[in-house]
Formats: sequence, structure tokens, C-alpha cells
Amino acid sequence: MTANHLSENTDVSELMISEVAGLQRPSQVWTIKGLGADAPFPELKEKLMLFGQFVGDWEMDARYPQPDGTEIRAEGEIHFGWILNGRGVQAIPSGTTVRYYDPKIDAWHSIWISPKQGIVQSFVARKEGEEIVLRGETKEGYPEHWIFSQITPASFHWRAVESHDKEKTWTVTEEMQARRSKP
Repeated sequence: MTANHLSENTDVSELMISEVAGLQRPSQVWTIKGLGADAPFPELKEKLMLFGQFVGDWEMDARYPQPDGTEIRAEGEIHFGWILNGRGVQAIPSGTTVRYYDPKIDAWHSIWISPKQGIVQSFVARKEGEEIVLRGETKEGYPEHWIFSQITPASFHWRAVESHDKEKTWTVTEEMQARRSKP
């Protein structure tokens, strides 16, 4: 069953199950099944756990400060999983973030893709003290950091900050508190 064969009576969950079960072209099956992994790549496990510690399902409360001083609040979910033969971690909130460890620079490359916002953004991430800091630039070219902090097995705090004055001051543009979902 493919999207071309949908009818009014087609159950979307049945369609999804049939797709994952392999009723697609081989290239589509490889894309779906080949991306995921069950565990970190053994030889790099220690380094991979910087982001591997987040693998699983999370509930989040988000805050988006607005230029006029108001803020938008939202609740949602974030899902982290192993990918690329256990060499990377993917997160899926409203877009997707693909992260992989690069032993040549002893850091992580992180790519955020948001079709809704029309953004593809690259970062380099490292542990700095008790935080994980991803350094990149906004689409306008301003320095931007994504920072994971207050990390425990059951929760973490995340914020995005950017600077418009050559890193003299930083403004929070997005913030979330995440709690691991209960099984």
C-alpha cells in the first residue's frame, strides 16, 4: 500500500505499519531501517555518551521570549535515538537535529533542519564544564549557542542564546525544560 493507493477507508496507522514492515521499494526500506541503530558504536561509546545520555523520549515545557517583552509558552515532546550504526544521535522535535562525533576534532558536528522555518543550521558541540555548548551562527550570521545544562538522567535544561554585539551580551531566544517520559 502506498500513498498513491490511499482511500477514504485507509487507516494511517496500518499504512505506517505496512511501510515499516517492508512493503516499499528497497531504497525506501533502507532509508527507514538503515538510519536507526540500537546502541552506540562500541569503540566510541565513551565519547558518544555526551549526547547518547539523552536517547529516549522526553516531555518539554518551552518558552520563547518575544522582542516586545512577552513570551510564548508551549508543551511538547522530543525524541532522541541512535543513528548511523551508532555513530550519531538524532533528535526530533519540530524539525530534526543530526549529531555525530568527529574524533579528528574531538567534538560533535550538529545539523538542525527545520523545513517549517526554512532553516539549516550547523554547530560544533563540546562539553564545557557541566554544560554541553553547541556553537554556530543564526541564518543572519549572528553568533548563536545552544546550551544543555542541569543535566540529570531524568531531566535537562536547554536554551538558545544569540549575540548581536560581537558576543558582549547574549539574549535568550528559546528555552526549554525537559523531563524523561515515563515508560
